[in-house]
Amino acid sequence: MDSRISRIRSKLAKVPYQVRRSHSMGAERHAFRVGPRISSAQADVFEGEHHIELPSAYRKFLVELGGSGAGPFYGLLPLGECRLFTMDRQPPDGTPRGFHHVNHPDALQGDLFLHIIEMGCTDLCLISVTGPLAGRMLTGNADGFWPPNVSSVQDFLSWYERWLDHMRDGKDNDALGLTSPATVASAPWGPRARAWKTLWSQAAEC
Repeated sequence: MDSRISRIRSKLAKVPYQVRRSHSMGAERHAFRVGPRISSAQADVFEGEHHIELPSAYRKFLVELGGSGAGPFYGLLPLGECRLFTMDRQPPDGTPRGFHHVNHPDALQGDLFLHIIEMGCTDLCLISVTGPLAGRMLTGNADGFWPPNVSSVQDFLSWYERWLDHMRDGKDNDALGLTSPATVASAPWGPRARAWKTLWSQAAEC
């Protein structure tokens, strides 16, 4: 077993109780719990049906730790709900690239990316399956509303552990959906803003 699996398991169990941790967007949905692990046979079937090989670090997570649930943004999609995408060409006007599902008539032939994390709307969190970025995580928008962002870490387990570490340390990290306690406190939706709203409401009633 990859030693990172046991570290991640331990950190994931502790992070909900760390009072100075960052707010993780979407954590209310998965509550830092992972779903049941998948079997190697299930992973094999998915690979055979889609004619791909899952990146090894991502596959290890699914088989050895959990098949869905806790993760950045709204969490890991069950493998059966993951879909393959290709990246669009760079538009002539220099606007950001979008993505199309491989079965879409406008999809290009090229490197494949598997949508594995739910971000909401048309935003995508993907793992590269083929090509020079294979194994790397990236985020983007299907409609090209903002440019793709490739993670600097080399594989899924390192990316996932960075999420846990930055959350534990109370960091801001937009690329992982993390907001530090200091930023939360001053945000329009944060506790300070809610407290002022309550005070103003009470004053208005006097």
